[in-house]
Amino acid sequence: MTALERCSVRSSRAAEPMIGTAFREAGVLLVEQPGAWGHAGLAESDFDPTVAEELSQRARSAGLRLFAIRRPGRAESGGRRRWAVISSRPGSQQARWGTYDADADLLGVPLDGSAGEPERRPSFLVCAHGKRDLCCALEGREFAAELSALRPGQVWECSHTGGHRFAANVLVMPAGLLYGRVPLGAAVEFVAAVEAGRLLPGLLRGRIGNQPAEQAALRFAHLELGLELADEVLVQEAVPASDGAPQIVWVRGGDEVLQLRVATEQVPASGFSCRDNAPDQYAVFDISVLNRNNRAPKVQ
Repeated sequence: MTALERCSVRSSRAAEPMIGTAFREAGVLLVEQPGAWGHAGLAESDFDPTVAEELSQRARSAGLRLFAIRRPGRAESGGRRRWAVISSRPGSQQARWGTYDADADLLGVPLDGSAGEPERRPSFLVCAHGKRDLCCALEGREFAAELSALRPGQVWECSHTGGHRFAANVLVMPAGLLYGRVPLGAAVEFVAAVEAGRLLPGLLRGRIGNQPAEQAALRFAHLELGLELADEVLVQEAVPASDGAPQIVWVRGGDEVLQLRVATEQVPASGFSCRDNAPDQYAVFDISVLNRNNRAPKVQ
C-alpha cells in the first residue's frame, strides 16, 4: 500500500470532518499490557482472554471504555503492571492508578474510583493499534514517542480509540478530549495547550461522554464565544432529536448560555480504514444560535 492510499491520507485530503466522533463513555479503564495486541486488543494479547472479556463487561456496566496500554517503544512483558480508572465527567474528573501482578487480580479492582492512588497530571493516550489499522501504527507510535520525550511517565500507547482515518489520535485524560490529525513535530505546542487548559478546536474530535451533536455544539460555542479554556464551556441540556429533526442543545460558556440548533446530515463516504474500502457515511453538523442567555429547561 502506498502512502497516498492510506485511510488517514485520503481522509485528510478530502477534509472529512472530525467533530462528533469521540466515543460515548465518560471514562476509561486502562490495563497495561506490553507486547503485541491483536485486532481485539487486550483479549488478543498475552493477557488472559477470559479475564479480558470479564473486564470488558464490567467496564461497560460501569460506563467505562476498556483500553490496553503500553509504554512507547518496545517494553518487555513481565513484572508488575499498572491499571487506571479515569473519569472525565464535569465536576468529578479524577484519575486513580494502581498496580497488579496476575491478570485475575484486576477482577477485584472496584471501578467506581474508590481505589488506587490519585494522579493530577494529565495522561496522554495515543492510539497505536497497528493490528486495527496501519495509520495508527505509523502516525500514532511516532507521535507517542515524541510526546514521551517531553513528558515521560505520562504518555501511553493505547488500543483502538476509533477513527483510524484521523491518526494520529490522542486522548487527553481526565479532561476527556479526543484529538485527531495531530501532526508530528507538534508535541511541544500540544503539551503546552493541554497543560494550560486550552482547547485545540482545529484538532478536536470531541469530548468523550457526549452525544455527537453535543460534541459539535461544544466546539461551536468555544469559537462563538471566543473562550479558549476547555472547562469554560459545558453542555447544560439537550433535547434528543427524532425522525431526523434538528437537536436543540443548551451550552453554558462563561456567563452566557447559548441555545443552539444542531442539524445533522449524513454524507456518503468510503475507505474509513486501510483494510476496508466499503461504503460508509459520516456526519456533518449545521449549527445556528437560536437564543443567547437562555436558561436550559428542566427535564422532568
